[in-house]
Amino acid sequence: VQLVESGGGLVQPGGSLRLSCAASGFTLPFYHMSWFRQAPGKGREAVACVSSDGTTYYVDSMKGRFTISRDNAKNTLYLQVNSLKPEDTAVYYCAAVPRGGSFCPLRDWEYSYWGQGTQVTVSS
Repeated sequence: VQLVESGGGLVQPGGSLRLSCAASGFTLPFYHMSWFRQAPGKGREAVACVSSDGTTYYVDSMKGRFTISRDNAKNTLYLQVNSLKPEDTAVYYCAAVPRGGSFCPLRDWEYSYWGQGTQVTVSS
């Protein structure tokens, strides 16, 4: 199982990014998938998750500007982030756990597989 994030970079406040997480070694529909982030000097926090049946969940503070989605044909998870703020600066990680059902967890310890992360820096 391998997860590889991409799409991060330096963006100005108010800008947008689409992060990607390419999965290999397993098939997305059988896994819950999620995005977490870790800002400098802070702990890792959940952003959103999508269950194996496609149901999405967001941390309340992330609703509105973040959109999680996945393309099963491409075996890829996405995170669209709009109206970026400096406080969104962080390393963004995708994670996966082999589990079925409609509910995906937003706790990092429940995830088995992690990518290496992609850096997002929001600055003018």
